[in-house]
Amino acid sequence: MVLRDIHSPADLKRIPLDQLAPIADQLRDYIIDTLSSHPGHLASSLGTVELTIALHYVFNTPDDKLVWDVGHQAYAHKILTGRGERFSTIRTYGGLSGFPKMSESPYDAFGTGHSSTSISAALGMATASRLQGNTSRCHIAVIGDGALSGGEAFEALNNVGDSRANLLIVLNDNGISIDKAVGGLNGYLTRITASRRYNKLKQQVWQRLDGSDDGRRHDRVLDFFQRLTSTAKTVAVGGSNLFEALGIRYFGPVDGHNINDLVDILKRLRDIEGPKLLHVVTKKGKGLRQAEQNPVAYHAPGLYDIRTGNRIKAEEVDKPLKYQEVFGRTIIELAQQNPAIVGITPAMATGCSLNMMMEQMPDRVFDVGIAEQHAVTFSAGLAAAGMIPFCNIYSSFAQRAYDQIIHDVALQRLPVVICLDRAGLVGDDGPTHHGTFDLAYLRPVPNLTVCAPMNEHELRNMMYTAQLPGHGPMVIRYPRGASVHSDWQSDFCEIRVGEGRCLRNGKDVAIVSLGHPGNDALQAAEELEAQGISVAVYDMRFLKPLDTRMLDAIAAAGYRRIVTVEDGCRLGGFGEAVTEYFATSHPEAVCRVSILAIPDEFVTHGSVPQLKADCHIDKSAIIHAAKS
Repeated sequence: MVLRDIHSPADLKRIPLDQLAPIADQLRDYIIDTLSSHPGHLASSLGTVELTIALHYVFNTPDDKLVWDVGHQAYAHKILTGRGERFSTIRTYGGLSGFPKMSESPYDAFGTGHSSTSISAALGMATASRLQGNTSRCHIAVIGDGALSGGEAFEALNNVGDSRANLLIVLNDNGISIDKAVGGLNGYLTRITASRRYNKLKQQVWQRLDGSDDGRRHDRVLDFFQRLTSTAKTVAVGGSNLFEALGIRYFGPVDGHNINDLVDILKRLRDIEGPKLLHVVTKKGKGLRQAEQNPVAYHAPGLYDIRTGNRIKAEEVDKPLKYQEVFGRTIIELAQQNPAIVGITPAMATGCSLNMMMEQMPDRVFDVGIAEQHAVTFSAGLAAAGMIPFCNIYSSFAQRAYDQIIHDVALQRLPVVICLDRAGLVGDDGPTHHGTFDLAYLRPVPNLTVCAPMNEHELRNMMYTAQLPGHGPMVIRYPRGASVHSDWQSDFCEIRVGEGRCLRNGKDVAIVSLGHPGNDALQAAEELEAQGISVAVYDMRFLKPLDTRMLDAIAAAGYRRIVTVEDGCRLGGFGEAVTEYFATSHPEAVCRVSILAIPDEFVTHGSVPQLKADCHIDKSAIIHAAKS
């Protein structure tokens, strides 16, 4: 049988065990071939090919519930569960999601996209099965790519150990998240897998088992792992095994690329009741040399040459830097001037460009692992002791640290600068990654200053302003990708907090924008001007505090139409803040306001231009609203 004949796990189960390895090779090649021209998350899924095959070969999915953490390691899972023919549509508008999605397939037992959720979700399912009288169903949580460093995973482990749940946790240990894995837990796992005495024992026992018949081999495999657990306790880690101490039976580590061994141990673990953990060691990027050597760059490499494996980079001549790159270069400049500045990231150093500062000032950048809550409170502690932390978190990930932003930062008026990267519509990663809620959820929080730059010069000046004395906590949110100008570097200038700016004068229509959408507003104004409509454009800069003096002037100017535009959700967002102010101070102006914002729905995945058009926040929508 060949890969194209496999449309479900039932097809997979008909293949003899000794023929699974060639299927793994075909599956890996298919992922590599497809993603070379249809970009996606490459390295993570290459590392889980054999594990995915073994899980579907042993367990009765979808009745047995298989939950993938983060989700970008589940491409092989999608292909084996009836979505192989559509795999080239992954992360494109109308195509497959880049993450497990319950509405997409019954094999996607739980939707994911953010990390560290799998154990909690699988435990909930296992508990429900027990309460419903179904004691035969298995529940598997596959957690990897550093997700075990997330606080929710530890909370779940604590609960699992005290449960009677029929739950198997598969720890996919590849030593890396998106960037290199950090922290004490990573060191703990490394000590287990690197123990010379431990690995010598493992090799000896596997060699002895090779000649045994299947039944005796299965029994000895179980005994073998029990012996290894004891060895890991006393030799590899110098004491009690963390998982055993929590009441979770520990097995492993095993080679995550040996299908036969994986199938053997999974069959035995399937029949053991109660919570258990299988420690699987894999190679992120397995099968593509460049991805194995540089799994950070090949986590989501974009286009690459299928013949050489080398990434295809877009032409960079006179192309504006990304906001992320401007942030990375600017914080270095500021840190050179101000020794109190430090950088904090929850495992996104490369994505947010703090890796630049990390290379030049390694003692002043802290990667705290996949732990957004800790990142914010750690920043608050730094600020309380006199430092000026720039805590850079992707907007959708910052939702997980909302309590800490309120209680640990804002309530105490600590000068933490929270930089929300990937704000607005991010594109192909879809609803789990769009940063569309930050304006609405931060706007009610007292003591916070919330601002958004329209271009890279504004970003630099907002960062400069934020680190000056007396401003308290400040949030700066900006989108993913290119800014506006190629001449990104400029002298720093303090921005008066709560002060917007008029970008162009006009008498018929006023377009009032916040952040990067102001660039669409300017282009729309030019086209409207050519049609004989005089348009003024205002860049508010700040959601909080609002420039009420500017709003007073706009209300009094007698514009026949006032259009607000933002890349956040409408409910509770910038446009509603403007109309609320008009309702109390200029009620006659409210009827003239049109709000362009993300509608009250989760936005799908696709290119940013497609999604902006769907959400009616692009240039065409601005023109239409201005003419209405």
